[in-house]
Amino acid sequence: MQETTEQPTLAPEAPEGLAASALQAEAWAGEPFLHSDEDPAVALAPETARRRALDDALAEIEAGAREPSYEWKIRYALMLGLERVLSQSPPRLASGTDLRRHQIDALAGMLTELIAATQIGAEANGNGENGHEPEPEEDEDDLGVHLDERADELELPEEHHGKDPGASRRFRFRHPTASGKTIAAAGFVEAARTLGVLILTHRRLLVSQFNRELTAEGYGDRFEDAILKGKKPKRQNPVTVQTYAWFARHYGDLNPETYQLVIADEAHTALGEKTSQAIRSFSDPIYIGMTATEQLIAKQVSDVFPASIDELPLGDAARRGLIAPLRCLRVPPAAAISSVPIVGGDFEERALAAVLDHQALNQAAASLYRERFENTPGIVYAAGVEHAYNLAKEFRAVGLKAEAVSGKTPPVQLAETLAAYERGEINVLINAMLLAEGWNSPRATVCMHLAPTASRRVYQQRIGRIMRMHARKEAGVVVDFVPKGATHNERVVSLHSLLDADFYREGARVTPAPRRRVQRRARRKLSPAPWLVPVTPDVKRRLAVIDREWQRIDPHFLDDDEQLYWATIAGRAVRFDERVEFVKKFTEGKANRGALEQFLTACAAENPNRRLRLTALADRVSMKVDRANFDDLVTLVTQAPTWEKDRVQGVRTLLRALGDEKADAPEQILARWTWRLARSTRKVQDRRASAEFPEAKRLLGALANSRGHRHEENAAKLVNAALKQSREVGAALLASAEGYTPRANQLIDAARERLGTIQEVANALADNLPAPKAAGSRSRRRRRKRKKKGQAQGQGQQQRQSQNGPKPAAEKPKQETAPASEA
Repeated sequence: MQETTEQPTLAPEAPEGLAASALQAEAWAGEPFLHSDEDPAVALAPETARRRALDDALAEIEAGAREPSYEWKIRYALMLGLERVLSQSPPRLASGTDLRRHQIDALAGMLTELIAATQIGAEANGNGENGHEPEPEEDEDDLGVHLDERADELELPEEHHGKDPGASRRFRFRHPTASGKTIAAAGFVEAARTLGVLILTHRRLLVSQFNRELTAEGYGDRFEDAILKGKKPKRQNPVTVQTYAWFARHYGDLNPETYQLVIADEAHTALGEKTSQAIRSFSDPIYIGMTATEQLIAKQVSDVFPASIDELPLGDAARRGLIAPLRCLRVPPAAAISSVPIVGGDFEERALAAVLDHQALNQAAASLYRERFENTPGIVYAAGVEHAYNLAKEFRAVGLKAEAVSGKTPPVQLAETLAAYERGEINVLINAMLLAEGWNSPRATVCMHLAPTASRRVYQQRIGRIMRMHARKEAGVVVDFVPKGATHNERVVSLHSLLDADFYREGARVTPAPRRRVQRRARRKLSPAPWLVPVTPDVKRRLAVIDREWQRIDPHFLDDDEQLYWATIAGRAVRFDERVEFVKKFTEGKANRGALEQFLTACAAENPNRRLRLTALADRVSMKVDRANFDDLVTLVTQAPTWEKDRVQGVRTLLRALGDEKADAPEQILARWTWRLARSTRKVQDRRASAEFPEAKRLLGALANSRGHRHEENAAKLVNAALKQSREVGAALLASAEGYTPRANQLIDAARERLGTIQEVANALADNLPAPKAAGSRSRRRRRKRKKKGQAQGQGQQQRQSQNGPKPAAEKPKQETAPASEA
């Protein structure tokens, strides 16, 4: 038996019929179902989200509905509105303001989520093909939202079910402060032109700011006070702006049929128990949470707003030129805050103020601001209200135009103070936490954290006050009171730990450089220092910084192992013309003695410049060298291929070091090194012995060409002759001698000991070797050769001219004009 099912009214499949149905539904819903240059058969194909919206709209029209139902609006109205806005080129607001790329990304991300939920909902429940009820799934601990769960949630209204009803309709996007989140919110208001919109923010001051900015963008005629139960709005698409505190008290009194979209500004402030409970209770609308950060100690934004539609990290915003670049100055703290406890994710305010609020510290902070920034507009964060007013007093005492504001400041006085700051009558605003969120002043350039914070959320909100673009601002300047080499593991949040930067360079940009550099007339307030220090706690990244930036590394902030690694890299790569500046890091005490020794050793072993290797070797043995290191130097000079051309000079340097008692080793080891070095320069020692003692060649030849008893007799003759000569000649003769029998070797070794002490023999052997050539001698010889060659060529030309006689008169004009043409 064939089963009959009740089918809803569907749009016709013919293109002409689809277009006509789309126009009919557009007049009824207020949003287009077809856009210009779209093919109805493609745009409204079966099973697409827009076709499902059209079919449900036609069904409600046939049922006699004069306007879309609350359920239809939540399912489809925002989706169609977003398609309308994004179909424009470029997308813009009612006032004509063009949306920027990251704002378009937020709208497009929301549209993608709505389309996916609608289409998957159609597949799960479509047209009676699968009437079986799905088995309930077990609760999961992850923060993601499954698409099929989201589709079920979009089928509203329904009874609240589960622990968090409506969670899949709560979305979030994260854009940095000063990147234009308000304009992105206005884009959603534009897309929701047929919906009631409720905007929530955390301060009354921001309510006025939203009203002002949305009015400027062309939506002022939609503003209405909150529509409570039993009342009707003046129009079907009202916009209401209220605070979270008001919403937490009155959410139950709101007319549930009025608002289909809720925009939650600064969504990280909506995580309190009362506010989050109100959001979960008022669960029917679609929620869009806007935040600059998701970092919170106890809770996460994703707990209340699970679905992410767009992420714009701070670094990407800086790279796109959406926010002002940030520079950083680290100042070592004068007061230790290790004893200050962390309560609720941040330092306890009273304990922090007790440590920081001292007249000497306040005066030092005021002097620092005046010396580094003068009258540059800035904002200073204090540890409390009393601390803020004490700081303002000291700032004014040094000649700065500074004022303190707090929650105790009367609203009228606060408004006047902020207005005076905008006019330039005040340059420094000092507060505790009043101006951390919601206050915007593009001229603010300096952010000084006199009260450190352990909360990444608080820190990011603070620096957001100086990230807005301004014609007179080259970059925002952040002043962190942390040690210069502090890593991200410190309790105090810094700009580098917030951005997970690898190194700190005083005054340098911490955020990425914009892709397109804009010429700015404003001069930078901080100039980059020539040094830097790694601050990442990751060992591999720290070593990568040292590898990449070894020339600018300040070794004072490195631990002992990192200093040795840095010294090795520097010794290998330093150039000859950089040696003077680089040596200052050692002479000024920035690096320890171990790093200096490692640098000289690495430079002598692996540097490609011959003069640097010789200089480094001489500097290394000018100080005391332990046994293991000196043995390495002997092996290096006598065997390394890099010393093949400079072996004689290297051996001379080491012999001088032995003569000056720079090697710390027993006498037996010193003797072994001495004759090993002498043996490596045998040819030079042989020439010296032959020059002073003509019999040297015959004695050495006889020793080398004899064997057995005759060899031992020749060894005795050579030893007796060597002992009768001067120490230099005798040492050279014995250095070239090589025995083949134990007896011969005993004779030679005994003679070496009778020549004198190790120091005397080493100096004698060094005297036999030529001194290092003076720097520039080779170039002087080349100049002299070129000069002699030029003189010889000139004399030859004169002789040829005298032999050929004087040139004819006809050639004289050529001789006269030749110099002119050459000139």
